[in-house]
Amino acid sequence: MFGMLKNSLFGSTEETEYKLLSSETKDGVSFEVRRYDGAKYAVVSSEGRSFDQVTGELVRKLLMYIGGSNEQGEAMGTAAPVIITVYPRNDGVLSRRLVVAIRIPSGYQMMPPAPSDGAIKIEERSGMTVYTLQFGGFAAESEYRAEALRLTRTLGETAPFQRKQYFCCSYDPPLKPYGRRNEVWFLQEEP
Repeated sequence: MFGMLKNSLFGSTEETEYKLLSSETKDGVSFEVRRYDGAKYAVVSSEGRSFDQVTGELVRKLLMYIGGSNEQGEAMGTAAPVIITVYPRNDGVLSRRLVVAIRIPSGYQMMPPAPSDGAIKIEERSGMTVYTLQFGGFAAESEYRAEALRLTRTLGETAPFQRKQYFCCSYDPPLKPYGRRNEVWFLQEEP
């Protein structure tokens, strides 16, 4: 636990790099289209509990893993964002299934330390193009849902993005009181 706190408060944070494809404003809403390269991620999932009930616990597991609670005892630094994959129902309410991921820092991409927590898996994710809407404050399920609805309305019905899932992203440690950065990402369907 101390390693996780030391790592997140005093360690360097590596933000996942991307290529900005476009920056647009439509109906007063600004969004970006970004391309992320494939990489290895530490991933943990949950079914049966709501977003607000379980995200803190799952994020903590991943932060402990990259903070040194792994088979090698290696503190890797921190990475941002934490990416939460959610699966909305037709009415917009999130299902009780989610996947939380954090990109393995660059120096450990080739050979990430083995997780000591059996719930954490290392996953190779392919590159992706996303529509991104940024917002501030402390974000829980209701804020992510509201911003996802705003991005859906902005993009319109014909935009080529996956509607069965989206990503809720947080860039800041939980104790940061202001100037917080959150994003909603919609995965663009590849032609």
